[in-house]
Amino acid sequence: MAAERIFDRAVSVRVRGCGCEERRLNVRVNIELLSISDPVHKKDLAVRLTDDTDPFFLYNLVISEEDFQSLKSQQGLLVDFSAFPQKFIDLLQQCIQEQNKDIPRFLLQLVSSAPALDHTPVSLNVVETNPFKHLTHLSLKFLPGSDAEIKKFLANCLKCLKEDKRMLEEKLKRTEEDLTRQLSYTQQSLSEKSRELDKLKNEWTSYTTALSNKHSQELTSEKERALQAQTQYQQQHEQQKKELENLHQKSIQQLQNRLSELEVINKDLTERRYKGDSTVRELKSKLSGLEDECQRAKQEVLSLRRENTTLDAECHEKEKLINQLQTRVAVLEQEIKDKDQLVTRTKEVLDATQEQKVILEESTEEKQRHVEKLETTIKSLSAELLKANEIIKKLQGDLKTLMSKLKLKNTVTIQQEKLLAEKEEKLQKEQRESQELGQSFRMKEQEVCKLQEQLESTIQKLEESKQLLKTNENVITWLNRQLSEVQMAKKLDSPASAHAGGRAAVSPLSMPDRPSFHSLGISHSISPLYAFQNFLEPTHSRNGNSQSLSLQVQLSSQLSKLSRCSEAHTVPAAGHAANKENGDQLGLEPKYFKKKDDSIPLRGLSQNTLNSEYLRPYMPGKAQPSPKAAGTPISAYFPG
Repeated sequence: MAAERIFDRAVSVRVRGCGCEERRLNVRVNIELLSISDPVHKKDLAVRLTDDTDPFFLYNLVISEEDFQSLKSQQGLLVDFSAFPQKFIDLLQQCIQEQNKDIPRFLLQLVSSAPALDHTPVSLNVVETNPFKHLTHLSLKFLPGSDAEIKKFLANCLKCLKEDKRMLEEKLKRTEEDLTRQLSYTQQSLSEKSRELDKLKNEWTSYTTALSNKHSQELTSEKERALQAQTQYQQQHEQQKKELENLHQKSIQQLQNRLSELEVINKDLTERRYKGDSTVRELKSKLSGLEDECQRAKQEVLSLRRENTTLDAECHEKEKLINQLQTRVAVLEQEIKDKDQLVTRTKEVLDATQEQKVILEESTEEKQRHVEKLETTIKSLSAELLKANEIIKKLQGDLKTLMSKLKLKNTVTIQQEKLLAEKEEKLQKEQRESQELGQSFRMKEQEVCKLQEQLESTIQKLEESKQLLKTNENVITWLNRQLSEVQMAKKLDSPASAHAGGRAAVSPLSMPDRPSFHSLGISHSISPLYAFQNFLEPTHSRNGNSQSLSLQVQLSSQLSKLSRCSEAHTVPAAGHAANKENGDQLGLEPKYFKKKDDSIPLRGLSQNTLNSEYLRPYMPGKAQPSPKAAGTPISAYFPG
């Protein structure tokens, strides 16, 4: 059994346990190819996971060719067993390259079903990460090493370490011997170099003393030369200075002369500048005018160009029309030529048809002869036809029976159709009746609306009449009270009335008592209006019958209306005197006792004041007549 090591490197692995946080671990991956040739020659792939810091961390996986086939079918691998180790190593190298990055593309995951890696099977996953998902390229299941395997692994590790130690000791001995040799050699060379250095130092000191003496002599000679040159340079400098001063004064004079000339020239130039500015302004004004003219000209040019384009388009359209008309003319000419050719052809066809006609006439004569022959044959066939007719008659009898049956069926169907038609007519009639009913219903609804409006108006009138009745009742009570007051005043002032016989008008205090008709079975007092009428009669009798009649006619309409309400108020009228004594207002509101400013007292009423205007019943909502003469009209005591 021979083992060939293919890969042996430490790789960073992410360890994931059940219910534990993910952590990093440096695991050494060892891949070996095992070739076994005892019974049969075959190769196995052995993968081992170890930790350099933990000697008991050991997981093994041995993949044979049969195992690889099942792994290939399970995980959809596309490589053979021979190429699988190299592909697995390539994936591990990509993981090693990406392990130092923050977000590695390829990573190794060691997944365990237990919370910790405590001798439980684990799976090593080679995962590629992308923005969408984690792709697992390969997943290998490792089994934890048994005690024997761990001992064997530790023994191998110990053996390797001992070999490494022996190799290192041998290397150390060799390096020590080499270093001692190099040290002795370097010490000898150092002693030689120190001797050479002493010699060089002595030579250098002698050489430096000789050089210093030589340089001091040269320095003294150079100083003397420098002093001589300095004196010569000072004399030359003074001469050059004088010459330069003379030249400078001459140049100043020249410059002053030049300045005066330049000032004169400057004045001329300023005058020219002002003139130029004025000319520039004039030219600018001209330029602005020319620019305006140029813009106008450009606008005109643009308008002319537009017109030109429109004219070009129109010209182009007209040319198109001309071309179309020319083509149409050519087509029409061609049609005329075609028609001429048709006419010639039709003439030729006519000639041919006439010739055919002659031929057909000859053929008809021959056919007539043939027909005569056929007639003879028909006569012979007629006998046979008679026999056939008899057979046909029999068939016709059968047909008649069938037809009678069909007729019965037809009559039944016709009756059914008639019934259907009658039902359709009934339906149409009912539809019409329903439409008429709908129309009549709408009319009735309109009438109902009108009646509702009339009802509302009558209700309003009823309310007005009720208000009128109330006012009339108030008037009646007021009149009853007045009558009672008059009766009381009459009883009190009876002696005074005998002395006042020469008055022109009858006082209302002399009004007679309200009559009661015991003979007619009326025990209660009569209506105050009747009493008021009786009160008016004696006054009118003095002035004549004609005046009394006119007054009675005017009061008749009002008295007839008020007499209906008098019966309902006779019982309360009997106790008005007692109520007056007690200070009651007899059901009238305080507004009926307010005296108007333009009213006159009731006493001393003249004949003209008893006009129909003052004796009309009060109508609410209508304007009351104004008083015509001095004195208090009856309307003053009615509600305004």
